[in-house]
Amino acid sequence: MTDGNQALKKAGLKITLPRVKILELMQEPENQHISAEDLYKKLLEIGEEIGLATVYRVLNQFDDAGILNRHHFESGKAVFEMSTQQHHDHLVCLTCDKVIEFSDDVIERRQDEIAMRHNIKLTHHSLYLYGHCTNDTCDHADE
Repeated sequence: MTDGNQALKKAGLKITLPRVKILELMQEPENQHISAEDLYKKLLEIGEEIGLATVYRVLNQFDDAGILNRHHFESGKAVFEMSTQQHHDHLVCLTCDKVIEFSDDVIERRQDEIAMRHNIKLTHHSLYLYGHCTNDTCDHADE
């Protein structure tokens, strides 16, 4: 049994072709922070005839099961990434929607200190920093 199939079984989800194919694509590094629509297009490109409604349904099931994390960046559409990654925060370009993952021990320590100062025991958190690319690699810098 593959790791993907084990993840589905562990989450209590039946192993179906759409779930397996979507999970396989989501495990590819270039498909982190991908929208349901873009994932659907990738499925079509590789010849998989899985409907957009099924893609949405499976992504929601994976999010509910803890297989994926859903993010709502300022672009307004949800994007997904595998939840097996270590904790990280995100920098998001408001021009081209590029997402950069980063970790910073100082930021993590400060968040813990602030929570303790306010008598809050953190269970989880998300940090999104928004701005605009300042180099020529921004996909939409001229728009």
